[in-house]
Amino acid sequence: MFTLLPILCFAFTDLGSKYGGMDWLTQGYAAWPLMLAPVGFLIVFIMYRELTFKSPRGTYLNQTIRTVCYLYLFLNAIAIAYSWLAVISVLICLSILVSGPILKKRAAA
Repeated sequence: MFTLLPILCFAFTDLGSKYGGMDWLTQGYAAWPLMLAPVGFLIVFIMYRELTFKSPRGTYLNQTIRTVCYLYLFLNAIAIAYSWLAVISVLICLSILVSGPILKKRAAA
């Protein structure tokens, strides 16, 4: 959900304004879900950190969260030009990416 919502917002921004006459659907409506998605990833990361690093099935969840965080790190770095609040999302993505290997080493010990 956190991944698809911003992508759908950007798609409907272009299609809605071009063909549907939806003038209210601006880039700002698509940028906010982009900046809020890392907050959701942080919540998932915190809630399932035990499962992520102690079970073999959690490896896929860890890889998925890291891959999507890299994507949102790049997109939110671009979104800083839109709003300075994107810095918070960039910091959240960086904290998830940095704490992942640290927690993995701690779980292995």
